Amino acid sequence: MPKANRTFVSYIDKSREYYAAQGYDAPYTWASHTDAPFEPLAKPLSECRVALVTTALLSADARLEPYTAPSQPAPESLATEHLFWHKEATNTDDLGAYLPLDHLTALASEGIIGSLAPRFAGIPTVYSQRRTNRWAETIREALAEDDVDLAVLTPL
Repeated sequence: MPKANRTFVSYIDKSREYYAAQGYDAPYTWASHTDAPFEPLAKPLSECRVALVTTALLSADARLEPYTAPSQPAPESLATEHLFWHKEATNTDDLGAYLPLDHLTALASEGIIGSLAPRFAGIPTVYSQRRTNRWAETIREALAEDDVDLAVLTPL
């Protein structure tokens, strides 16, 4: 039996159609940050303090707002079921796969990174660029308080 011809769904077009149907005057505009300050590390990785930033929440009933939590001991789990990810193809049973705090601790003990930040940060997934930008500033301030040199984002 021949395979059916498959077509793709344009997520961008579907998003714009959805927002237009909701009554928004302007079409949905995807975030673009061409001025993002990507630059080489100022010191060797072996001297850097590294933090993790996740999009998972601490618990299912947590408020949708940025947070920080102690890196050690690592939490036993995070709330992920409310997020959109391919739940048929994968799972979030292995916390180390999306919040590898123990792995970073091992890298620090091996001297590959300087140290693990005392806190990890969480920034919920929302579809508001304004809110995400405001929350990103909150997370940036928390990482600066912890004297972080490098942040690793582990989104779901």
